[in-house]
Amino acid sequence: MSKNYNEKLTAFIRAGIDDKPVTPRYDPFWQSLRSTGTELWLDTGDMDEAEANWTAEMTALTTNNTLLNNEIQKGIYDSFVPQALELVSHLTINEQVKEIAFILNARHGLRLAKKFGGMVSVELHTDTAYDIDAIVSYGLRYRELCPEQFIVKVPYTPEGLIGARLLHDMGVRINFTLEFSARQNVLVTLIARPDYLNVFLGRIGAFIADNKLGDGSGAGENALLASQSWVTRLSAETGSKTRQIAASLRNYTQLDLLAGADVYTIPPKVAAAGRKSLSGLFGSRIGQRYDVPLNDDAAGLGIEKFWEVPDSVVELGRHLGKEVPAYGEEIVAKAHEAGVGDMFPVMDPEEKECIAAEGKIPVLSSWKERILSGNLSPDTLLTLAGLASFTADQKQLDDRIRGLIG
Repeated sequence: MSKNYNEKLTAFIRAGIDDKPVTPRYDPFWQSLRSTGTELWLDTGDMDEAEANWTAEMTALTTNNTLLNNEIQKGIYDSFVPQALELVSHLTINEQVKEIAFILNARHGLRLAKKFGGMVSVELHTDTAYDIDAIVSYGLRYRELCPEQFIVKVPYTPEGLIGARLLHDMGVRINFTLEFSARQNVLVTLIARPDYLNVFLGRIGAFIADNKLGDGSGAGENALLASQSWVTRLSAETGSKTRQIAASLRNYTQLDLLAGADVYTIPPKVAAAGRKSLSGLFGSRIGQRYDVPLNDDAAGLGIEKFWEVPDSVVELGRHLGKEVPAYGEEIVAKAHEAGVGDMFPVMDPEEKECIAAEGKIPVLSSWKERILSGNLSPDTLLTLAGLASFTADQKQLDDRIRGLIG
C-alpha cells in the first residue's frame, strides 16, 4: 500500500467520529475484584451493552470477528461502506472486501476507544492467519491509527507466532488469541512475547460436557491457572511482561474461582449476573487447583494436556524464541522433531471441512481415533475449531460487504 493511500484511508477512518465519552461510575463490587490484581475488560463490541456494564474499574474492550460481525449485521455501517469503496476501487474485488473489513473493524474500534476511553483489542481478518507479511502489515496499520489504545489480536498459528514476534519487536501491542492450554501459552510467551495471551476456558468445559466425558467443571479453570503460573515465570525470563487473559468466561462463578488472574475479559451477561449474584468479597485464587470429574471415556484422550506442560515444550519454546524461524513450516517441523507434533498437526482438506462444519465445540467421535494415535490433541482441536468459527463469521461479514458494493 502506498503512503498516499494509507494517509487517505487513515483520514477517512478517523473522520466524523462523534461518540460522546461516557462518565463511568465507581463500583465497590468491581473494586474488590480489582484488589486481587485482576484487570477488568469487557468482551463486547456492542456500544449499548458496553455502556450498561462499563465502570471506572474497567480498562479495555475486546472485539473479535464474531462480535464485529454481530454489529455489522445490524446495518449500522451500511451507508459507510459505499463511501469506503471510493477509496479502494482500484483494488481487485477480494482486496476491496478485505480492505473494507479492515476499515470497519478500525472504525468501530476507534468509536469504542473514544466512547469508553480504554484500550480496544482489534482483530485481524482471518485470511491473514497463515500469512506472516499480512499479519505484520495490518498490525502496523492498526498501530498507526491508534497507538495509545489499539491492541492487535493475532491468532495461534505457526505464522501467527512469527508475525506477532515481529510486531512485538517493532513495538506493536499484541493480544495473542485462540489458545486453550498452558503448554500452548508456554510457546506463545517464549516465541511471540506478546503483551497479552489467552485461555478460552469456557470452551474447554463445554468440550468435556458436550462430549459426555464429565460435567466440564474444573478443567478450564485449571488450564487458566496453570497457564497463569507459567506465563508469570517465563515472561520474567524473557522480559516481555506478558499478561494472562481469562477468556470465554461462561459462568459468573468463574469471576470468583479465578480471582487474581492478570486479566478478565468479561461478556456483559456474565458481568451482570456476577454483579447480581456474588457477594463481592474476592480473594486471590492463584495457585488453586480444582477437581476435574472425568469418566472412563476420557481415558487416553489427553485431557490433562490443557494444564500440564512437559519439559519438551519448554525447551522447544526457548529454542524457537532465541532463533525465531522465518517460516511457519519450520515451527511445525521443530514441534514434530521435539515429539509434540500434536500441537501443530497436518490436516487434510476433508478434516478442515469437518472442523468448520462442527462449529466451536468439536464432536469427539470425529477425532477420537486420531487423538488416541497421538498426532492430535484436544487443545489443538479447539484452536482449529475456534479459528474455523471465526472464519465463518468473517465470511458473513465479507458477504455483507460484497452485497453492499455490488
